[in-house]
Amino acid sequence: MPEQIPEDSVGLVQPQTLHFDEPLALRSGRVIPEYQLVIETYGELNADRSNAVLICHALSGHHHAAGYHSMDDRKPGWWDSAIGPGKVIDTNRFFVVALNNLGGCHGSTGPQSINPETGKEYGPDFPIVTVRDWVKSQVRLADRLGIETWAAVVGGSLGGMQALRWSIDHPQRLRHCLVIASAPKLTAQNIAFNEVARQAISKDPEFFGGRYKDHDTVPKRGLMLARMLGHITYLSDDSMREKFGRELRRDKLSFDFEADFQVESYLRYQGESFTGSFDANTYLLMTKALDYFDPSVDHDYDLVKTLSGAQCKFMVISFTTDWRFSPERSREIVDALIAAGKSVSYAEVEAAHGHDAFLIPIPRYMDVFGRYMETVAADIGLPRKTLSEDSQPEGNR
Repeated sequence: MPEQIPEDSVGLVQPQTLHFDEPLALRSGRVIPEYQLVIETYGELNADRSNAVLICHALSGHHHAAGYHSMDDRKPGWWDSAIGPGKVIDTNRFFVVALNNLGGCHGSTGPQSINPETGKEYGPDFPIVTVRDWVKSQVRLADRLGIETWAAVVGGSLGGMQALRWSIDHPQRLRHCLVIASAPKLTAQNIAFNEVARQAISKDPEFFGGRYKDHDTVPKRGLMLARMLGHITYLSDDSMREKFGRELRRDKLSFDFEADFQVESYLRYQGESFTGSFDANTYLLMTKALDYFDPSVDHDYDLVKTLSGAQCKFMVISFTTDWRFSPERSREIVDALIAAGKSVSYAEVEAAHGHDAFLIPIPRYMDVFGRYMETVAADIGLPRKTLSEDSQPEGNR
């Protein structure tokens, strides 16, 4: 935490917990009788409620997207580089809403919550939720906040899938859809990575069929392995080589199975840290939501037909070294939108950071992102800011 909060930070923020008594019917056929969503908001909602922006999080994300909870925080929210006064998503102009999705482990109803029908934690009994289900709950959130139409729905990775689903299921309720480092559905390889992660967790002796809390334990080894595997897929070969190379932790090889290389130590640290902040049952749920996402299933598996009812404008951004959600997958979305006659801008940003690039304030990325947010602002009647010519989105179509 800096000694003073930066001027471009939203500052100290307080999460809010909203309770919903109305049952939520899920795609699986199961019903959540009641639930709560934890959110954070930044900026002020204007008089006609037209300046609201929804932030949808990725697999391990949550509601704390910007600012600090206390002066003791080691770091700000996960997208602080993009959200704040004068930043890309300018909280002097926009009212920003970030939430922790259903099934999460940061306050919203999920496996760690009490099942009102049993009086005990849901644990593995919490139903599998899909992107479609999340958007249904987010619609109720918008209604609770009095927001009829979002100026923009924005998300990276799994968050981008939610933004895309908003444009399909509720076309009249958003003006702009920003899909960053995402895909219209997972490849078989991506599903395979998720299955290996789930197997690592579920085969941990401490997992106990998801009822590890009853045994006062945590499947740390499995969760650690799942996170290590995931983290490898989020980075590019270039970024790992630049950051670690084949650097040794010590001056010589140990000739045992301890961590000899810096990259090994780094992955172990990431895995260990993750086990202290994330729930194993939630990890299983989130990866399943990724696997199940395919909005074309309702439209004869035709993505053009799927997107034909969308009414908003789109911005799609990909990154050159992202091999988990490659630029080709973003171009599938763009090509389908063009074929459906929709307004779409596309930028493929050169970046060495792999999939994690969407979280990093890469200058070209911030320029493209910021220029499009100016389009969003102009669309709802906010005065324009002066931006440089090189901040125009590439491939504007």
